[in-house]
Amino acid sequence: MFNAEKIRSLNELELSVYEYIIQHKNTVPYMRIRELAEQVHVSTTTILRFCKKMDCDGYNEFKFRLKELVGQKQIEQIPEDVAEMRAFFDRVESPAFQKKLEEASAMIARADRVIMVGIGNSGYIGEYAARYFTNLGKFCLHITDAFYPINMEDANFTVAIILSVSGETVQIVETIQGFKKAGCNVITVTNSEQSTAAMLSDLNISYYTSVRRGELMVDYTSQVPVVYLVECIAKKVRNRLIEIK
Repeated sequence: MFNAEKIRSLNELELSVYEYIIQHKNTVPYMRIRELAEQVHVSTTTILRFCKKMDCDGYNEFKFRLKELVGQKQIEQIPEDVAEMRAFFDRVESPAFQKKLEEASAMIARADRVIMVGIGNSGYIGEYAARYFTNLGKFCLHITDAFYPINMEDANFTVAIILSVSGETVQIVETIQGFKKAGCNVITVTNSEQSTAAMLSDLNISYYTSVRRGELMVDYTSQVPVVYLVECIAKKVRNRLIEIK
């Protein structure tokens, strides 16, 4: 019922209705529309608009579907990823994978500017990665705002490193297109080399682990492979810079 597209369509008042319902989903099915309106401090019209955006004809249908959703909900067991991580590290050790890491480090070492980009969970990893690169001697900026304007001169000396699990997020794809248009070299780190982001980039490094999504499309895909990859590349860049000196 509550998918990401529907939630993005909500205005500020409707979003407050959504937040209240999520926090009180066990009691809302038994509340009258006026009671809910009073609790959220909105009009009944706002609640009806919210129900319409959730593909319900009215408040009663919404309550019925919410009650069904709560009743059907099961506690999801989160699988352990140890075996999957072992398989990932085995792939990393292959000559083909190592060649890609060397290509990425060579591209970054030659660059005058390095920009790390990611949003959501990838944004937090990107912030860490930028600091890690800088700690090892290659100054790196980090951007979490996918709408940040890309206006650069001499962009041929810039490398953008894009972190994205799916590689299909619209903002990320548009950001890559912006960097490419400006003449930047683009390295993507994604879960699949078949993603749009991967195919748009100059070099893609894919880690192929299970994508995990919970209730309300919350992403809990492991970021361990990404952390390892950016640290590995940063170390290789550091070694290249030492050789140059």
